[in-house]
Amino acid sequence: MSETDRLRARLLGHRPTDTLYGWLGALLVAAFGGVLRFWRLGQPDTLVFDETYYVKQGWSLLQHGYEAKVLPELANATPGVDDVWASGTPDVFGTEADFVVHPPVGKWVIAAGEHLVGVQDPMSWRLGVAVLGTLSILMLALAARRLFGSTVLGLSAGLLLAVDGQHLVHSRTGLLDMSVMFFALGGFCALLIDRDTSREILARKVGGHLDAGGGFDAPMMSHGPWLGLHPWRWVAAISLGLCIGTKWSGLYFLAVFGLMTVFWDMGARRAVGVRHWWRGAMLRDAPQAALTLVGGALATYVATWAGWFATSGGWNRQWAQTHPASGLMRVVPDPLRSLVDYHERMWVFHVGLSTPHTYQSNPWSWMLQSRPTSFFYQGSKQGDPGCAVAECSRAILDLGNPVLWWTATLALAVLVFMWAFARDWRAGAVLSGFVAGYLPWFMYQGRTIFTFYSVAFVPWVVLAVVYLLSLVLGRPDAPRRRQRLGLLAWAAFVVLAIAVFAFFWPIYVGEVIPRDDWSMRMWFRSWI
Repeated sequence: MSETDRLRARLLGHRPTDTLYGWLGALLVAAFGGVLRFWRLGQPDTLVFDETYYVKQGWSLLQHGYEAKVLPELANATPGVDDVWASGTPDVFGTEADFVVHPPVGKWVIAAGEHLVGVQDPMSWRLGVAVLGTLSILMLALAARRLFGSTVLGLSAGLLLAVDGQHLVHSRTGLLDMSVMFFALGGFCALLIDRDTSREILARKVGGHLDAGGGFDAPMMSHGPWLGLHPWRWVAAISLGLCIGTKWSGLYFLAVFGLMTVFWDMGARRAVGVRHWWRGAMLRDAPQAALTLVGGALATYVATWAGWFATSGGWNRQWAQTHPASGLMRVVPDPLRSLVDYHERMWVFHVGLSTPHTYQSNPWSWMLQSRPTSFFYQGSKQGDPGCAVAECSRAILDLGNPVLWWTATLALAVLVFMWAFARDWRAGAVLSGFVAGYLPWFMYQGRTIFTFYSVAFVPWVVLAVVYLLSLVLGRPDAPRRRQRLGLLAWAAFVVLAIAVFAFFWPIYVGEVIPRDDWSMRMWFRSWI
């Protein structure tokens, strides 16, 4: 075996060769998830939960380029503005700008569906996020296949994401958090590809040097070779910029994933025998990674405000004209100074948000999903549409599949151990999603926050479960009895996850069911 092949095997490990079946399987799993997400997508035919903000703001972006205030005569009228909207009358805005506290990307996703289908159709409000939810199943299946080197585990990840209740509910609701999750996952997938492509380059360059008779004491082996422009890092930067352009919590994904990709570069240089691998990574990889990821994400983020820049009526758009610059700020264009001031006010709002809410929860409870968020509830009596018993309920509950979330809670300890002591990079990659999407919320104990924010890191919840499944299935060269037991355990877990998902299905999608059946599915209420 040549040195190039040896290094390639060491750096990249086993890669599944059934590419055709891998892609076909991932597409089938995504199609299955898509059917669940698009089935009766327009029901309920009224605004659900925080759709009251983002659906209307998306339409305002299409009409004005910025978020406008609702007409004063509708703000406190009876019927309310939501009823007027749901009746098919979307012209509820004046021209006065509204102060909104989230960037526009997620609202543009919603607006895309409103433009394509027509805002009078409730399906339009949810079309964009349903597309992102379906695509994320495909992306996770392929990412897990690359991460674990197994088509079976990759398809397992896609299937388990498809049957997570939180992912399903957000894929069917016109909110922002599915966009946060999608673009964070996009950045992660791009960096996984970058890891493989840069390691292939490293194996080829160092292996070629060694195959040609060069030694480890050569100058090139002092810090290692340059690994090129990393085009997939630019893809990651754009995706993470869009994530931040949906909600600022995307900043944590940028910071954590940026560190992760540099750590991967350090490990690669060390694995091929570079003498000063740490210094080589800091000199040749880290600056480029910082410029690419931070610079690319920042440029993308500013570009997401194009509608606000292109118009003159956005909130705070003219602030700089009445607040002349001084010193070095004179070189900053007025629109950009206005945007900076806008962001300062957004920051003050976010850090000061402490209004009590019925559904607020502490991050300590999120992994147990013990305080889910009710998105919709409607009671009915016998004779009402769909109700054939004395009392019926129609609910949409943002509840993650307990089988997945509880298993992932147990998996966290395994992941930390395997990363810290077994030096398994895959465990570290899975943990990165929790560090970026979950850990920061513990800093906001006094702020009003909700369990449904946790959908942002649900792909890594699934990957944590799949990591455990990889240990259960065992190595390909394990004894046949061990393989059979592992396969049975894997199959039993997947079947259980699907069965629990089916049990909660009526309160995920708002079916009209007898009130007793609804109460039976609310078994966790005694914990609240």
